[in-house]
Amino acid sequence: MRSLNLKYQKMNAKQVLIIVVIALTVLSCTDKSKDKNQDSFIKVENGIFIKNNQEYTFIGANYWQGMNLGAPKNGDQQRLMRELDQLQAIGVRNLRVLAASEGDHDMKYAIHPALQTAPGQYNEDLWVGLDFLLSEMAKRDMTAVMVMGNFWTWSGGFPQYLKWAGQGDIPFPQDEGYSWQEFTDYSKQFYTNERAQEMMNNHIAKTINRKNSITGTLYKNDPTIMAWQLSNEPRGYDVPEEYRAWTRKAAAFIKELDTNHMVCLGTEGNTPNVGAGINVLKDNDNPDIDYITMHIWAQNWGWFNPTQGEEVFQEAMQKADDYWADHVAVAKKLQKPIVLEEFGIARDSSSYAIDAKTNWRNRFYTYIFEKAVNSIKNNNPVKGLNFWSYSGEGRPPRPGEFWQKGDTFLGDPPHELQGWYGVYDKDTTTLEIIRESAKAIQ
Repeated sequence: MRSLNLKYQKMNAKQVLIIVVIALTVLSCTDKSKDKNQDSFIKVENGIFIKNNQEYTFIGANYWQGMNLGAPKNGDQQRLMRELDQLQAIGVRNLRVLAASEGDHDMKYAIHPALQTAPGQYNEDLWVGLDFLLSEMAKRDMTAVMVMGNFWTWSGGFPQYLKWAGQGDIPFPQDEGYSWQEFTDYSKQFYTNERAQEMMNNHIAKTINRKNSITGTLYKNDPTIMAWQLSNEPRGYDVPEEYRAWTRKAAAFIKELDTNHMVCLGTEGNTPNVGAGINVLKDNDNPDIDYITMHIWAQNWGWFNPTQGEEVFQEAMQKADDYWADHVAVAKKLQKPIVLEEFGIARDSSSYAIDAKTNWRNRFYTYIFEKAVNSIKNNNPVKGLNFWSYSGEGRPPRPGEFWQKGDTFLGDPPHELQGWYGVYDKDTTTLEIIRESAKAIQ
């Protein structure tokens, strides 16, 4: 080292300057996103989202299929771009999307093709699909919540990791002979299975450190990403302490890898399903969790379905009000914003038919969107919402049946009957409700 220093001492100022410029150029080329303005990343300050030194609020959608549509070989990039344009036109600014899917050949009621087909083995076409999705969202000034896991089977998630870790076959509750209790008993093993957690952590690290093949930006340096989400609807059931311990480890792991982005849980909140093992206060009382999530599923929770009448609907909306208020109270206590990131209801008469009317859905959407708009305008903790979900141009080939390999991708995930909750591009009255709500918070 001493001889090297003597060599540099003999150089003139111009030569040294040239070397410094070359070195800086090389460093800058390793990641084109290093000079991104830190203000463009969404953060939480004083209980609100901040982006570019201004409060950030949004009307958003669930659009989990974006990665699959974006795949250059097996997707439909033209459809993806058209649907992003459609969402942008109605004021949607945020998309909740999958940044992970796991599925071996035998995985049922799940997305195929999957991003991860065996531990550490990936479908490169889908990686590029995710790159393409993020690059197109950036062009439209949209942000993404990146879902990294799933308690349910529809993206592989915990069940697939457990199967890979040697926990035996998955007891699919859609199959005759297995119950939802048997399935949840299986999936909750993830919280104590170190091998399954290690596989998921490997994927998390690979994703956060990925360089976008289109933009040249590392994911961890991409302000298009709003947050990393640990999982879709994780539940603790009768092992809440083990569940909570995992959330803390996983959130801390992400924060170690990425200092730019927020982290959230992806839970429903205090779901009325007795014994689900969720406590919105305890679960979110963690400095590595930046904001709170909640879901409202009036139909799934038995509050209302579109075959019932006005009286039951009004009772359901009162339950929604109470659920909302309980979670807002926790958000205020923790001084964190909250996002309603899932809600939906079936078409009239609970029909799966493509042309079935959406009168009840429109009433439910109007009620929920108005609550969100009022919250945003009155500086209450709910700062955004994502409706479930956008099916866009997609149509189910067999309405009311399960998704099969090769079927078009809808907003309805493969473990649910197709045509249930998804909003089509032709649902003009529903889309107008969304548009007017987005206008109201601009």
